Amino acid sequence: MTLNLDPVWTTTLPIKIHLATVLPAFAIGTYQIFVSQKGAPLHRALGYVYLTLMSITAVTTLFIHSVMPNGPFFGFSPIHLFVPLTLFSVVGALRGAWTHNVRMHQRSMIGLYVGGLLIAGGLTFLPGRLMYQIFFG
Repeated sequence: MTLNLDPVWTTTLPIKIHLATVLPAFAIGTYQIFVSQKGAPLHRALGYVYLTLMSITAVTTLFIHSVMPNGPFFGFSPIHLFVPLTLFSVVGALRGAWTHNVRMHQRSMIGLYVGGLLIAGGLTFLPGRLMYQIFFG
């Protein structure tokens, strides 16, 4: 399989920033959930990096209107509903960690990973979207 990276070089700045933050966030999030020793200093440090990357990813999404550029909601599409989910999950994860509420922290982090990365990320592989063009187009 050959990747076609041409769409990355010709896309808009918000999408480039989005990609530059979401790709390392996916790697860090996967490591954090499945490999890292919970509560260890490295886990905490990477957690702050991950939450920062996810916050930037969510904010840049507000400037991406390629799904419904002329739609009835000023360019926003249903995928933009993941923005508040992401930001609320970031706040919940931080609040849970800071108050030592492990259950809240864990639920927020899993929700952030599944909703913000797996589901929203999976939607970028639909025909016509950038990741589809890179991998299949």
